[in-house]
Amino acid sequence: MKLYGAPMPAPNPRRVRIFLAEKGIELAETPVDLRKREHKSPEYRAKNSLGQIPTLELDDGTTISETVAICRYFEEIQPAPPLFGTTALEKARVDMWIRRAEFALMTPVGMFWRHAHPYTAALLTQFKDFGESNREHVMGGYRFFDRELEGKDYLTGDGFSMADICLLSTVDFAGWIGLERPAELANLAAWHARVRARPSSQA
Repeated sequence: MKLYGAPMPAPNPRRVRIFLAEKGIELAETPVDLRKREHKSPEYRAKNSLGQIPTLELDDGTTISETVAICRYFEEIQPAPPLFGTTALEKARVDMWIRRAEFALMTPVGMFWRHAHPYTAALLTQFKDFGESNREHVMGGYRFFDRELEGKDYLTGDGFSMADICLLSTVDFAGWIGLERPAELANLAAWHARVRARPSSQA
């Protein structure tokens, strides 16, 4: 079994590493050099036709891409500790918050990264006005999560889950590209400190 990924600050491979650390699953990451565009090579596209990371390759050559799908696979083969919930309601709530983390925050962060950040300017055609327009959407996402975390330790309110992993990787990546969360958002700051204190966050 091989897990293809890349080190920090790449947010998506980090999601899987955090998940595996929480599960106590040891699986070395096979690095893909993004700067050298190895993820767009024909060899890698044979494993993931979108040319994205991470990708999990099973022993029989079957491949799974997309972070949540990879983590669900590991959840099925090693259910404890549960990170996607155990009851129908818990599972639905984890899914709901994963979607909200991806759409309310990761999408505008990604659009800013692609279209307004100087690093990506050399890699693709940017539409900088559009990219910059996502800055306020990111701030709106931060404010949304700050409100929703009122009185809760974790996103679902039922313990640390994959939803928290998705949000953590997004918040940290956003900060790395210059979209820092506003300091006055106390609920979000407390949540961030709480999840960053978990040993898995260093994965």
